[in-house]
Amino acid sequence: MRAAPVRRAWVLTHRYVGLFLAGFLILEGLTGSVLAFETPINEWLAPQTFAPLRPGVRPLGLGALAEHLEAIEPKARVGFFSIDGRQAGFSMLPRIDPATGKPYGLAFDHIVLDPWTGAELARLRNGDLSQGPANIVPFIYELHQNLAMGGWGTILLGVAAVLWTLDCFVAAYLTLPVSASRFLPRWKPAWLIKWRSSGFRITFDLHRASGLWLWPLLFVLAWSSVMFTLPEQVFDPITKALFSYRSDAETIAAMTARPSIPHPKLTWSAAQVAGERLMARMAARRGFRIERPYGMAYIPEWGVYTYSVISSANVQAHGWETSLWLDGDTGALVSEDVPGAEPIGNDLATWLRALHFGDLRDSLVYRTILCASGFAVSLLSVTGVLIWLKKRRAEGVRRERHGQTPKQPAVIRPNRFAIVIPKPISKESRLD
Repeated sequence: MRAAPVRRAWVLTHRYVGLFLAGFLILEGLTGSVLAFETPINEWLAPQTFAPLRPGVRPLGLGALAEHLEAIEPKARVGFFSIDGRQAGFSMLPRIDPATGKPYGLAFDHIVLDPWTGAELARLRNGDLSQGPANIVPFIYELHQNLAMGGWGTILLGVAAVLWTLDCFVAAYLTLPVSASRFLPRWKPAWLIKWRSSGFRITFDLHRASGLWLWPLLFVLAWSSVMFTLPEQVFDPITKALFSYRSDAETIAAMTARPSIPHPKLTWSAAQVAGERLMARMAARRGFRIERPYGMAYIPEWGVYTYSVISSANVQAHGWETSLWLDGDTGALVSEDVPGAEPIGNDLATWLRALHFGDLRDSLVYRTILCASGFAVSLLSVTGVLIWLKKRRAEGVRRERHGQTPKQPAVIRPNRFAIVIPKPISKESRLD
């Protein structure tokens, strides 16, 4: 194939893939912009779910908080929880009702406690808007994560994320000059916006230039979206082919081989003590500094507690990065995770997660950039649709004019060979 037909094929691919993705990217971009400042927005919408600050006062121990909560709510057990700022947020799972042999029906799946006193601040069913403003941000998160459709929404977003990742490269290719001669001077206009030009030209330049300037972050957002939505199907095989990498599926398979322990010998507090001891040893061995306890979990199917801290090794200021798993009966170390000490593929995944969540050690600058990028993703989609509509109208006008052209067009007939004089095509209609 010649260069022009090949480029035309990629133009059409970019156009129609972009049209398919437009609705997804507008929704994901806008919800992602909100989630970049999730905590302050949630604090503004539902201040009652945040405890008052107590400077100089240490929060209660992780184990003590978990035991306190299970004592005041005997129909549920703690799944996982963390202390993050002025909240201790708990995921709750129903216990089995001995009268029926079935799980209790609960009107909540999350409970928020005051981390300093253990006082209950809220009981929520995650994302349930009928419970008021406290669930607006969780509902936005559900939209962003799976279109509020559960597993099918995750798969649909996964397909969109794969197409978006591939289209990042197609879009970058289409900004390149057709000729390699004087490459940089010919490529320079693609990075600029001609503000004094026509409305269509400004729209086109906004679409092309913003995509170029933001390309690295757009690719990170697209590929990390694949990691969250289609890990086993797409992300894991590709990462494993390029780097040393231990997938979550492999970790789960190893844990599944362990015997289940529905009722561990270690209490939450005892598990906390064992976790603190093991974490201190790991910090001395790995050379990082423990900053504060972060969270715990218990998984009865695998018979393990998880103990997590925020450490100097963390990429995120809020997240389960520096953590270990310990046996629910003996407290023996089962597994450990430390950023920077993992296979390179896992460390790259840690960075992808932090960049996607807008949490680089809680940098306000990066959160602001990510928030603006979410709006830029929506802008790219809107301008892409506007460009398509303009071209579609222009094509309709051209066809209409051709349909009105007389059967015997004006020609010059030297030596009985007809030379048709074509109508000129505007410069804007040639823009790809």
